[in-house]
Amino acid sequence: MSVLLILHMLLLLLPVVCFSSKMVVSSSVETSSVVEGSVNINGTTSIGFIDEDFICATLDWWPQDKCDYGSCSWGNASLLNLDLNNKILFNAIKAFSPLKVRLGGTLQDKVMYQRTGDQGPCDNFTKNTSLMFGFTNGCLTMSRWDQLNIFFKNSGAKVVFGLNALTGRQIGYDGTVFGSWDLTNAEALIRYTVNNGYVIYGWELGNELSGSGIGTSVKAKQYASDTISLQNLVQKIYNGSREKPIVLGPGGFFDANWFNAYVTQASGSLQVITQHIYNLGPGVDAHLIEKILNPSYLDGGSQPFRDLQNILKKSGTSTIAWVGEAGGAYNSGRNLVTNAFVFGFCALLWHRLMGRHVLSTNSSGTNKIRSYAHCSKTSTGITLLLINLDGIKTTNVGISFINTTKIITQTKKEPKQTKRTKFSKMRRNPKVDEVIREEYHLTAKNGDLHSQIVLLNGKELVVNSSGIIPSLDPIKQNFSSPINVTPYSIVFVHIPSVLFPACI
Repeated sequence: MSVLLILHMLLLLLPVVCFSSKMVVSSSVETSSVVEGSVNINGTTSIGFIDEDFICATLDWWPQDKCDYGSCSWGNASLLNLDLNNKILFNAIKAFSPLKVRLGGTLQDKVMYQRTGDQGPCDNFTKNTSLMFGFTNGCLTMSRWDQLNIFFKNSGAKVVFGLNALTGRQIGYDGTVFGSWDLTNAEALIRYTVNNGYVIYGWELGNELSGSGIGTSVKAKQYASDTISLQNLVQKIYNGSREKPIVLGPGGFFDANWFNAYVTQASGSLQVITQHIYNLGPGVDAHLIEKILNPSYLDGGSQPFRDLQNILKKSGTSTIAWVGEAGGAYNSGRNLVTNAFVFGFCALLWHRLMGRHVLSTNSSGTNKIRSYAHCSKTSTGITLLLINLDGIKTTNVGISFINTTKIITQTKKEPKQTKRTKFSKMRRNPKVDEVIREEYHLTAKNGDLHSQIVLLNGKELVVNSSGIIPSLDPIKQNFSSPINVTPYSIVFVHIPSVLFPACI
């Protein structure tokens, strides 16, 4: 898919779902059955803490003739041919202020960086099915690197650059890698970057070379040694700088033994350990939509990250874990699925509403409602995210809280104190009849899950040709009424008037 469409959809959708046969559903309350459900939010303490710039995106190196299952979907999405003058692309990145942008992907371990004084050509990737990943080595010119850095600076992106981790190594016929990483070419790129005043948030070593790897792999002990070399290089080149880039790795799929050895031996040289999760399988899988609409299947998607967190906890390291890629379905996804409503929720609303402190939630009444709650990002109170995986039934969701400290009504300047009980059910509390909440209901146009047009509270969200992002305005509801979550809809609920200990 084109990068313009990717970034357009990033404003509206964050990938989580994939392919099925054509599905059209009605979001009309009159034509669907209604069930009663409830969500309980525990405000005692936060159960997690996310980065302020939690939303991120990856830009890859794939050329136009990268094809999967007969479809060549990448177009001009490559870092080498992306139109950096496109206003939609610029405004999409700037809207997140900042957006973490990772420059990397499968071909990053075949990219060489042009050096000052190089006499030879700096060739683009050329298709060759006999080679690993189906392409020859490619080259990044410094003129293109200049253009990219200027663009990302002006758009307010935080750049994480994925370095080629296979430079200098030999790859056997069985895919086995021999030798250590040759950092000479990477050093030239990093020095050029520093000398020109370009700010890089982090340098990441390699892409999907952990465990059994994709295409080939590197042993954990050797990868740890190479990571230490990268950290030493960064410290040397950035010596005297007030802020130094972080070092990340390995940007691969989880293998418990491999990651455990890597974490142990990389020691203090690794600030962030990065993991890729594509739990839905390939884009051609005809059962992908069945998986994403199955709550028990979705619940298993987070297990690899939990396993990695446990390794970090046991090691006592200060290294933190990120999911560097989570595209849902690999091999380029699928048209009108991975770039459509069925594939996600509104990332820009998440960025604007969901704060850093994560709260515990649990649902009852139906297993088709997925609920997530955070302290609000820019105001008091909380923001609740509800996703209805049911294509037929509307759920009327009531909210209950554990350990609220205050409820601020609309008619009183001073907050009213709630009764200090462990469990206060707000739906039945007459003191909150005048409390107002803000709701953002997201649905697909005409109820078509494959639609690329998203409706917010019934109105189309459209980015015009000038790249102007539409206004994302809520509707207001009385807090005493249940939240109406229609079939296959996504609802953000901002409740600024309810205060938790976890959010103070």
